Amino acid sequence: MLKLSANLSTLMTSLPLAERWAQAAGAGFAAVEIQFPYEAGLAEIRRLRDTHRLPLALINVPAGDLMAGGAGLAAHPARIREFADALDTACRWTETLTVPAVNVLAGRLPAGVDPRHAMDTLCDNLALAAARLADAGARCTFEAINRYDMPGFLIDSTAAMLAVQERVGHANLWWQYDVYHMARMGEDVLADLAAYWPRIGHLQFADTPARGAPGSGDFPFGKLWPLIAQLPYPFYSGAEYRSTADGFKWFHALSQIDFHQRN
Repeated sequence: MLKLSANLSTLMTSLPLAERWAQAAGAGFAAVEIQFPYEAGLAEIRRLRDTHRLPLALINVPAGDLMAGGAGLAAHPARIREFADALDTACRWTETLTVPAVNVLAGRLPAGVDPRHAMDTLCDNLALAAARLADAGARCTFEAINRYDMPGFLIDSTAAMLAVQERVGHANLWWQYDVYHMARMGEDVLADLAAYWPRIGHLQFADTPARGAPGSGDFPFGKLWPLIAQLPYPFYSGAEYRSTADGFKWFHALSQIDFHQRN
């Protein structure tokens, strides 16, 4: 199923958040997603959701210093309490806003920490998050991020996602599969989606190599759209490319795609 959401953290970043939400609604997206909505405040996010009748499909658990170049929280043995507090915050937002999926960012290997210890910590925290978010009514996802955009990120391949998911072994732990990140890592994205779609709790996409809108680079979106449409995958696919303003030409052109073609 091809059900598209707009990531308001990366799209139309020259506009205030309220205008981005309105633009996404006007363009015809089925939902929006925001990486870290917490600074805007719970009441304001709920107001925007209700005003535009456009649900919030995905948020991230707060990730500490990750976006500023630090290790983040989820794999840091010295920040287990901080991660638990961040998870509490995400669960409260999830329950209040009825968010169906919440992403846990694995983070970078902390300085001075044995990689095995970091991975043990990550898996313990993912097990906790999967259980807590199940109680909150949301899928818990985690993702692989390419090593060029975020050097040192602990999870950077399909094989790594598979290993972590199987090690944690919780029914509510899903992949957030990002087409852009996996294409940058040389993964066979179309084969991955065909083989692993039952493990995927959220999809995201951008073109390669510059993380622009579909059609701006070299990724074969003409094959991707029909594949997603034909799969029994039931969740959202999020547009997470970078733009300061956006006419969504690629989105409007989807009506010209033959979704019945075989790949």
